[in-house]
This record gives sequence, C-alpha cells and structure tokens, in this order.
Amino acid sequence: MTASPALAHTGEGMTGGFLSGLMHPIFGWDHVVAMVAVGLWGAVLGSPAIWILPITFPLIMALGAALGIAGITVPFIEVGIALSGVVLGLLVLFLVRAPVAVAGVIVAFFAIFHGYAHGTELPAAANPYAYAVGFVIATGILHAVGIAFGGLNGQPWGKMAIRAGGAVIALVGGAFLTGFA
Repeated sequence: MTASPALAHTGEGMTGGFLSGLMHPIFGWDHVVAMVAVGLWGAVLGSPAIWILPITFPLIMALGAALGIAGITVPFIEVGIALSGVVLGLLVLFLVRAPVAVAGVIVAFFAIFHGYAHGTELPAAANPYAYAVGFVIATGILHAVGIAFGGLNGQPWGKMAIRAGGAVIALVGGAFLTGFA
C-alpha cells in the first residue's frame, strides 16, 4: 500500500507561527476527518472516553511533533495519517464499543503520525511555540465538532447520521490512502 502526499501539509505563505499552526489541520482534509472522528468516536463511547480521547490525541500529537522537529525518522507518515481516517471512520460507522484503554491506544497511535507531519513541516520562519499552540487549538476545535456531531445520538435518526459520518470519514481516509485525494 502506498499513499501520495496529502499536500495539505504546506504552511506556505504563513509565517506567523500561530496562524500557520491553526490553519494546517483545518485545511488538510486528511487531518480534519481523523480529528473529527476522534471526538465523534469519543461521543459514541460516552463518558469518560468523550474526554479522554480528545485529550490523548493532542498530547501524543505533541510528542509526534517533537519527533519530527528533532529529525527522528518515523516511517509511513502519510499512510498512517490516511489509515487514521479509514480506521477511525470504520470504528464510528460500526459503533465499535472498545474499552477506553484500547480506544486510547488506537487514538494515540494515529496521533503520532499527525503530530509528526506537523513537526516536520513546521514553517522555517514560524515560532515553533506559537505554531504548536495553533495546531493544538485547531485540533481541539475539530474534536469538539466531532463531539457535537455525536450529540445527534439522542435523536431518533441520530445513530444513522453518526454512522453515515463514520462512512464519509472512512471514505475520505481511503481516498487519501489510495491517492485519489
């Protein structure tokens, strides 16, 4: 399996650090689907996963970013990012009720890849601290979108909407994985 570069990891033209970090995950669909899926899966699992997963992701993502900034090689970054959309989307689609510890490990595993991409593509002129704050805030916003979408669960049609969202997430991840996106 191979994946083409997602081309969402540019940071070009933004030298402010914070703005670059904030925009990177929001304008990269490969990041958007995975980060929304983390919040959505947390909402599907309920408490305490609804809080643990969206906290685990940015913490471990920061570790991945540090690896990238330090120049430590982590293989298959784009494949890992694309697979995060596929796997997390399928977990939501099938409303998988994993134990919180297992869910946390899955989310942490994929967070390494997303963080690494952020770290290696840190704009040269950007302040790394401001960039990190920006991408952590953007990640939190995307997790909150997933949690809010998970709030549909209380509606009669909510489970179907959530499952459809999981299917879309998995399809977008698959498009990145196969090079169609």
